[in-house]
Amino acid sequence: MKIKICGLNPSRDVQLCIDLKVNYLGFVFYEKSPRNINLEEIKFLSDYNKKNSSFVAVTVNPNDEFIKKNIVGNFDFIQLHGSETKARVADIKSMGLKVIKAIKVKTEKDIDKYREYESADIILFDTPGMEKSIKFPKELISKIPKGDKYALAGSVSENNVENISKLGVNFFDLSSSLEEQLGYKDHHKIKSFINKINEFEN
Repeated sequence: MKIKICGLNPSRDVQLCIDLKVNYLGFVFYEKSPRNINLEEIKFLSDYNKKNSSFVAVTVNPNDEFIKKNIVGNFDFIQLHGSETKARVADIKSMGLKVIKAIKVKTEKDIDKYREYESADIILFDTPGMEKSIKFPKELISKIPKGDKYALAGSVSENNVENISKLGVNFFDLSSSLEEQLGYKDHHKIKSFINKINEFEN
């Protein structure tokens, strides 16, 4: 089981997630998001011993200058939520980053788009709402390809994660379900979610 928590604050949330062995720690670079981080905050990330966790920069159509100036050297992965093409994914990978390509899913046909991005290291199947926590259609969850390369986002919480895992998903991306206040992660909710995962995994 792999877990990614998105929308983290570099000074407030990181150590907890590392201690809880969260696999992927996501930081949002998107000005319209309530979870957008100040570029100055990137410098805090070098203070941490990541252990087995990976840092992910979550972006929308980033340009080369932004990537080279802010992402390369500070993050292990870049997550692409925009209109990036197969060629663009290859360009970004050539800069020395691993790539998570997000695919917005409304219908079963959308799921098949992942084949265009086989060069990406991880494919994230998300709802069109992105951060607005729109529920992923249950009838489509079982259609998602199986394996560690494929992740699911969209209203995943400790209340439904066990049932979703029974449909074959073993890689979950969470954000708003771990908040009490918009844009601020609740550490009790994070701990409770990880405890839930550990319970049904063991």
